Amino acid sequence: MIRPLSSKGKLVAKTGNEIAAEAMRQIEPDVVAAYPITPATEIVQIFSQFVADGIVKSKYIAVESEHSAMSATIAASAAGVRAMTGTSSQGLCFMWEMLYIASGLRLPIVMVAVNRAISAPINIHCDHSDTMGARDSGWIQIYSESVQEVYDNIIQAVRIAEQTKLPVLVTMDGFIISHCMELVEVYNDDAVKSFIGEYTPERYLLDIKNPYTLGSLDLQNYYFEHKYQIAKAMIDAQTTIVNIANEFTKCFGRSYNLYEKYMMDDADMAIVIIGSAAGTVKMAINELRSQNIKIGLIKIRVYRPFPKDNIAIDLANIKSIAVLDRSDSCSGAFSPIYSDIVSSLYSEGITTPKIISYVYGLGGREITIEHIKNIYKTLNQIMLGKDQKDCSIVHYINLRK
Repeated sequence: MIRPLSSKGKLVAKTGNEIAAEAMRQIEPDVVAAYPITPATEIVQIFSQFVADGIVKSKYIAVESEHSAMSATIAASAAGVRAMTGTSSQGLCFMWEMLYIASGLRLPIVMVAVNRAISAPINIHCDHSDTMGARDSGWIQIYSESVQEVYDNIIQAVRIAEQTKLPVLVTMDGFIISHCMELVEVYNDDAVKSFIGEYTPERYLLDIKNPYTLGSLDLQNYYFEHKYQIAKAMIDAQTTIVNIANEFTKCFGRSYNLYEKYMMDDADMAIVIIGSAAGTVKMAINELRSQNIKIGLIKIRVYRPFPKDNIAIDLANIKSIAVLDRSDSCSGAFSPIYSDIVSSLYSEGITTPKIISYVYGLGGREITIEHIKNIYKTLNQIMLGKDQKDCSIVHYINLRK
């Protein structure tokens, strides 16, 4: 069902890449520096055409690598302007060193990352190994289920970055979202510009009347404190993200939070997931609910900072939980989201729920409604006190034997 339009928007058919470029056009950052990589190429390709056609006043910098893209974006942000970029997979990996510099210098950069598997072997399809690998780099991470969410998340990300003084990464699943077309409510240019407001940095390198040093040597006396400041800013960012989401709702009518609860009010069992596959899980839950099966969903939107306290409360009384990761830790322990969920519950002294780990969709492998229904069967057995051994191992969905 299509939600009624707000007074500030119109319905258009767009892919995830197209809507990301459209959001960037409306934001009109001062600088965009990028290097093309599948499946994110279209974002900067479309935006560079906006620049070439004079539709935006932004400066587009075509660099020689993703490392250079992030370096140029950092330099632009440090100089005092709004700066954005986009990448995927190996490109994000090539930025690794610079990701930590962007957060360490507290620069409000916004990056759109199209999730794609990391080589080797070479694969251009979706999983979350790229952004999960960057989960502790000091970047706020916001995941998108749909094309609409990509658009809304990018608009909010500008405000979030500038208020928290932390870089923000907005993701979408490669090809599943980036290349698939949906009806999207696109807001009026003036409404978007009014929402994000003018950028007035507290200090910047080109302010010659108030010079300061950025990126100086930081040894034993102060490095620890500066890293703690980033960690604390991430924790404090949760309040800012929620406040901005509430403002967004007032302006555009769409509601967002750190995570979404679906059919959770009376649930005995729950699935936790991130990204586009949440839509598949919702369809499966609808079918199971029609059979009076009490199962719900937690869809994480903001993965960093991880909303551990609220999630622990919402999962405390659930009897059995399945956590689905589209990445594998390869460490012999458990995958990223599963580890975060278990740690969140344990830190609150909550040990009642039985939690099972699933890895799915690596390299774009399909996950279906039937796969979700099979997960329910396992959850039900665990809830009834059977198959407890399933909670001590990682399960792989749709893996050929």
